[in-house]
Parts: sequence; structure tokens; C-alpha cells
Amino acid sequence: MNPVPGPYRPVPAPPGSATTGTVPSGPVPAPADGQAGPDDWRTGHPAVDAAVQAIRNASGLPPADQIAQYEAAHTTLQETLATIDQA
Repeated sequence: MNPVPGPYRPVPAPPGSATTGTVPSGPVPAPADGQAGPDDWRTGHPAVDAAVQAIRNASGLPPADQIAQYEAAHTTLQETLATIDQA
């Protein structure tokens, strides 16, 4: 049976992860040198940041659970883009 994607549901970070699972409340300042590093993935948009964090957290899950997380994040990103287009 294939999982049915539904609304975005954030999941806790895998045990032992340094991630707290929280989304920053505002934009993340750029590094002093202006260059983004591998850990500078935050966009400043709470829904997008939560979807990206869910994808990052999914790497520690079993494959079947990863798929559900990817689908939920994809849906969230589609919905977010749709609201931007409506503005």
C-alpha cells in the first residue's frame, strides 16, 4: 500500500541530531563574507524552511517514511508557490 500524501506534518529530528526542529522566526543573517556555506539553507520563509528541514530530517528515517516526508514537503512547497503567484 502506498502512503497517501496529506498536509505537511513536521516530524521531530532523528535521535542524536543537533537539530531542534524549530524554524527561525525571522530571516537568517548572511555570513560576514557574503558567501553561503553548506549549513546556510534557511530562506527566511517559515513554511519553506520547515519543508527543507523535514527533508533534511528524512535522511535518518526508513525509506518508506522518507517518501512520505518528501511528498509532504513537495506539497508544502507547491502550496507556498501557489500563494506567491496569487499575491
